[in-house]
Amino acid sequence: MLTLNRLSHPLRGEISVPGDKSISHRSIMFSALANGSSEITGFLEGADCLATIDCFQKLGVQIDHSYRPVNGVPTITVHGKGLHGLTAPNAPLYTGNSGTTTRLIAGVLAAQPFSCDLTGDTSIETRPMKRIIKPLTAMGGDITSVMENDCCPLHINGQKLHGIVYHDPVASAQVKSCILLAGLYASGDTVVYEPALSRNHTEIMLRAYGADIHNSIDVSGGAAAILHPGTPLQGLRINVPGDISSAAYFIAAALMVPDSEVLIHNVGINKTRAGILCVLKQMGADITVLNEDNSFEPRADLLVRYSHLHGGANGKFEIVGKTIPTLIDELPVIAVLAATADCETIIRDAAELKVKESNRITAICENLRKMGCDIEPTDDGMVIHGGNPLHGAEIDTHLDHRIAMSFAVASMVAEGSTRIKDEKCVDISYPGFFRDLQNLTKLN
Repeated sequence: MLTLNRLSHPLRGEISVPGDKSISHRSIMFSALANGSSEITGFLEGADCLATIDCFQKLGVQIDHSYRPVNGVPTITVHGKGLHGLTAPNAPLYTGNSGTTTRLIAGVLAAQPFSCDLTGDTSIETRPMKRIIKPLTAMGGDITSVMENDCCPLHINGQKLHGIVYHDPVASAQVKSCILLAGLYASGDTVVYEPALSRNHTEIMLRAYGADIHNSIDVSGGAAAILHPGTPLQGLRINVPGDISSAAYFIAAALMVPDSEVLIHNVGINKTRAGILCVLKQMGADITVLNEDNSFEPRADLLVRYSHLHGGANGKFEIVGKTIPTLIDELPVIAVLAATADCETIIRDAAELKVKESNRITAICENLRKMGCDIEPTDDGMVIHGGNPLHGAEIDTHLDHRIAMSFAVASMVAEGSTRIKDEKCVDISYPGFFRDLQNLTKLN
């Protein structure tokens, strides 16, 4: 258990956060399915992304890990085997705590000329997989939930697939990506419709690898991803931008702690992921975007200064609808920020929080209540009555990395001591988080 105390001085300095988790996963997967070798820098060496490497190594892909001699930057080289070069593993594929690995790789495995078992840790074994089993089955796939509960372990008996037009009731990048990866192998086009555009890293990156894929958005905001199969993928060089989900904790800390000013370098600002920037600016946050680069995946430096957050003229602020998919992973730390804001914050349409690494609606509400926040859970979100002073408490992370990091940030403005249980769960996405947080909070 880690004990943290209220910060008595502002945060000042510069920081670079680890590579984007979503892009890191996909860089390994797409490189493995490409012809030729790919070189990846900026890769996130967290437990989830390492699970993706392990799975593809077991599928016969050579993946080398080295460090550049001058600056020590880690470099991953993936020797792609093409779409049809994977080989049957001699044991079940274990994805650890990674929902992204589990759901995306299932789309690849559904089309292979062999059978495979797919499983993960106890959290993965409770997370819903029917959302991918249903469309993959519609494509001709043969996927069985071994425990007959629509969760992992999954037995996947590879089949010849055909394209489908699939209407996903929830905007989910994992489901969309699973279907599109299966579509690479299918006869005929694959089209995925969503009620709103979820993060589009898969489409951007597959296009860079040479796939014939594009997005369209209708007048109501609904989105479609359209894949025309038949074009082989080609290896390339990728520099992964910093993860905005990891940057979010330092953005929040700088906004909350008086007189703080923090510069965060090389952060991915893809519009399907950067909803937190739009929402916080609407609440009065002082965030300046610098050195923007829109080649490949958009990225920029972010200068964040302490700000007094507030709602509208009615004293309320709503985070709802099509904004939710653009900041779903940042909602825990946004809730912490809302607890300190001078307004009532209403979060709706976020039922997806219930099926993350933990039930994040429950975890957020129970822990913020412990710290003195007036917060009410709802079926698809929460209502946060901000402005009450926070105090230290014992935080149950539920082994969820985003809960642990969000409440570490909350501790900086809470009276007394805050104790974080199972703090090592941050290794899933940000192994150096507490070190970086400590370095940024040192007196300059």
